[in-house]
Amino acid sequence: MSEIASARIAARLDRLPPSRAVWTIVILISLGGVFEFYDLFFTGYVAPGMIKSGLFTPQSLGFFAALDSIKIAGFGTFVFSTFAGLWFGVVLLGHLPDRFGRRPVFTWSLIWYVACTAIMAFQRTGEMLNIWRFIAGIGFAVQLVTIDTYISELIPGAERGRAFSINQFITFCVVPVVALLAWLLVPLRPFDFDGWRWVVLIGSIGAGVVWLLVRRIPESPRWLALKGRVDEAEAVISTIERKVRAETGLDLPQPRQESTEEKSGGRFLEIFSATYRKRTLMLSVFNMAQVIGFYGFAAWVPTLLIARGITLTHSLEYSFVIAIANPFGPLLGTLFADRVERKLQIILGLVVMGLAMLAFSQVSSAPLLIALGVLFTLAANVMSYAYHSYQAELYPTRIRARAIGFVYSWSRLAAAFAGLAVGYFLNAGGVLAVAVFIAIAMVTGIAVIGVFGPTTKGMALERINH
Repeated sequence: MSEIASARIAARLDRLPPSRAVWTIVILISLGGVFEFYDLFFTGYVAPGMIKSGLFTPQSLGFFAALDSIKIAGFGTFVFSTFAGLWFGVVLLGHLPDRFGRRPVFTWSLIWYVACTAIMAFQRTGEMLNIWRFIAGIGFAVQLVTIDTYISELIPGAERGRAFSINQFITFCVVPVVALLAWLLVPLRPFDFDGWRWVVLIGSIGAGVVWLLVRRIPESPRWLALKGRVDEAEAVISTIERKVRAETGLDLPQPRQESTEEKSGGRFLEIFSATYRKRTLMLSVFNMAQVIGFYGFAAWVPTLLIARGITLTHSLEYSFVIAIANPFGPLLGTLFADRVERKLQIILGLVVMGLAMLAFSQVSSAPLLIALGVLFTLAANVMSYAYHSYQAELYPTRIRARAIGFVYSWSRLAAAFAGLAVGYFLNAGGVLAVAVFIAIAMVTGIAVIGVFGPTTKGMALERINH
């Protein structure tokens, strides 16, 4: 009776008090996710260097130059390849964590990142650069899906929001690092090797080091029990309980078992069943909306600053200052992550993002641009950790990874075309047109979450999904 065993394991997890044993797992999982954020954010910061290298001329782009017919040209082809690869990755591989387990998919996606991104750094044409960017995206796209699934299943319900805020604090710490590296290296050619290539290679080397650490992470006991591997699940949860007892010196409270999951093979089509259809549609629309603001600003911030009259060198410098704010949004969230309803945190984040972007388009002084960029970044990252936690809570263990992968895939697809749209609006109407575009997307996200999003604060996963 794997469903009963899974519910029993879940109850034992949810009664665990805060402990170093549990938070060590969160930290290790988060370290594994650092380099997806490194990869996503270096896109905007290395753009000036890639363009300067002449990689995005029609001759260098090869068959990618044909994208000009749909107004995707120059550096836009790199952004398009990034998010197209991520979209294919979550659609094609999003089911793997549900089938093979959270741990193996998590660790192998890191290896994929290291190999493909290192190869990409040595490409000499825009065509091959974009091809390897696409291939890398397919492989490591599944990593963030796995991380969200992993954390939601391993962390007691009362601490789930805080766990996601700590997770994103750690992962976003890499954003100022990549911004600093870009500021220092992109304008130069150390050892006659383009500075942007060094930025890319440093990410691959760092991910390789982290891979050595994350092999210590246990498999999700919820998943093991649901798959009938009850002895392995018992071993994992018993080890965690033993460490918690040794750390606290106290007996653990009696577990309170929630309803068991329904017996099911975890079919993909279940995310469109009567129980989950509304959640799936709501999250799909929301993901398309939020990513327009999140990456519409983050991936274009140096270019947007240049459009407001800042020089290339100073735009990279100011982008670094803005990037420093990235970890502080989730860190701020640790104060209220499990005290304020998740959907309200998301809505408030979107409101501030829209207003800050509109104000950003109207000012020209460097201090105000930086201040508004920081405010936007803080709000975006509060919204980010909250929605990653939220969407992982809304599906049962048997389909959690593939459901997250499906709804999250819409953010990847939208981001591919959002890069195109931001470039178009920037050329057509300047930063104000970009700001209006982002503000409309934020209003859409607010509407779907506010009207159709269920409440989840303080509830066990099994209760949310009945």
